Amino acid sequence: MPTVFRHAGFRFFFYSNEGDPREPIHIHVMKGRGEAKFWLGEPVTLARSAGFDARTLRQLAGHVVERRGEIEKAWHEHFGY
Repeated sequence: MPTVFRHAGFRFFFYSNEGDPREPIHIHVMKGRGEAKFWLGEPVTLARSAGFDARTLRQLAGHVVERRGEIEKAWHEHFGY
């Protein structure tokens, strides 16, 4: 599970096995027992979440948007395309 970055105790990462065929670019976020998944489409959208309130999810989405380039670069480097 490569970690792309951490922010305020949240870990932004993806799983090495992201489906077959591989799912489109997305990022998982965890902190404590909470987890969310964001698709990096246009616009960035929440795929699912558990354990985070709406305010936290908006803040997390903002971080994903701000660091989208970094996330996409890490995805391509890890998966080799």
